[in-house]
Amino acid sequence: MVNLTQDQQRDFEAAAFRRLLQHLRERTDVQNIDLMNLAGFCRNCLSNWYRDAAQETGIELSKEEAREIVYGMPYAEWQAKYQAEASPEQKAAFERSRPADH
Repeated sequence: MVNLTQDQQRDFEAAAFRRLLQHLRERTDVQNIDLMNLAGFCRNCLSNWYRDAAQETGIELSKEEAREIVYGMPYAEWQAKYQAEASPEQKAAFERSRPADH
């Protein structure tokens, strides 16, 4: 395994996170429920983790501010443009694998 400095590791992780956000912003066809059902996390989870990280350093972000950072726009706008009604199958799969915090 390659030895990275802490700064390199942080920079590479930040770059990978930015790329993930860009990918998710481009893949508006992928619904949050699909992400939850397949991977156990979604865009909202990412925004919560981002908010948690900010709070650990003493920076307060609202839920909406964190979501806007992840979605690249206000959450309500993203929902209106891209969120589809979940199918009964998607809802059933979510209930079977639903994490405790959702």
